[in-house]
Amino acid sequence: MQKNIEQQRQFDEELFKTQQEIQEETLKSVGRDLHDNVGQLLAFATMQMNSVSRNMNQDLKPKVDNASSALKESLAAVRTLSKSLNSDVIQNLGFKAIVENEINRLNKSGLIEATLNIEGENHVLENKKDEIILFRIVQEFLSNTLKYAEADTLKVYLEYTTDKLKIKVKDDGIGFDVASAEQGSGMTNMKKRADLLEADFNLESEPDNGTVLTIVYPYRRV
Repeated sequence: MQKNIEQQRQFDEELFKTQQEIQEETLKSVGRDLHDNVGQLLAFATMQMNSVSRNMNQDLKPKVDNASSALKESLAAVRTLSKSLNSDVIQNLGFKAIVENEINRLNKSGLIEATLNIEGENHVLENKKDEIILFRIVQEFLSNTLKYAEADTLKVYLEYTTDKLKIKVKDDGIGFDVASAEQGSGMTNMKKRADLLEADFNLESEPDNGTVLTIVYPYRRV
């Protein structure tokens, strides 16, 4: 019983830390996206609307329509970003949906070409806390890819079976020597979180040959 209590304490501490890191990591990219993407769209809409206000007539209807479309795109972009800010949203949307949101966000950033492939019937995870930690592991990999890998493409695979979820994330970056990087905090954090979920964790990489993360998560009850 004491061992179980200690394991639960460690799990809760890691969950809280994970929730904070999800917000911190996403906020870094929010600033870039707001400046580069949403900011430009809103500036365009503002110029169009100002033009309309100065010269209101029927011929300007296309400009009004363009401004309206730009504002709608801005709103959609803000909503996409906001979904990654709150761990409560992750639990409400589910793991599959929040991964899709993250892939869409990466593609809109223009930093990398990302794809998502899903096999099997979507299995809603009963343990919602596990979803947060699983997403953080994936997000940690994505973050490291953007920071260090110099990759052009990133591929995420989700395979749902009757008793487990297999997650595979692969980039075509410069890779690294896993043996010499085993003590790195990023890898240690991912492995630690996978252990908390009783999931199999494997990270493979070679210099000039990209990096592959594989997680096999057995569905756990609350």
